[in-house]
Amino acid sequence: MNAMLKHRLIHPKISEILGRAGHHAKILIADGNYPASTRKGPNAELVCLNLAPGIITVAQVLEVILSAVPIDALHTMGVPPDDPYASRGEPPVWAEYRQVLKACRSKLKLEPILKWAFYQAVESPDHVLTVQTGEQELWANVLLTIGCRQS
Repeated sequence: MNAMLKHRLIHPKISEILGRAGHHAKILIADGNYPASTRKGPNAELVCLNLAPGIITVAQVLEVILSAVPIDALHTMGVPPDDPYASRGEPPVWAEYRQVLKACRSKLKLEPILKWAFYQAVESPDHVLTVQTGEQELWANVLLTIGCRQS
């Protein structure tokens, strides 16, 4: 880790994009199934970290981003009630996100946005970054909203 940084993020392009972003900017951490090249905002940049299936995961990226910038909201891609997956209940990967939030001492709660509204939220002009992962879990996408630095 770089001894000069006070957070865990060392990826130069992600750091550059986050350094330019401001309050209300959106960061999508996309799973391996997300159509990252076509479902993004007009101002968004794409960083591909999908090395192999399962490498790198959404939870890993989430943990690092939480160390780097203040986050006001964390939206998950909600499963529509008519989707066959809906009968299974909440996607298991969401429990992993709650563990990450707890470990980071974050008070954020997961706020689901149903699939098609999630796509619309991502396509906002406020969307500045998509990090494409190799995450294999279904319904694993998260959309973060950057907050204000308090100190």
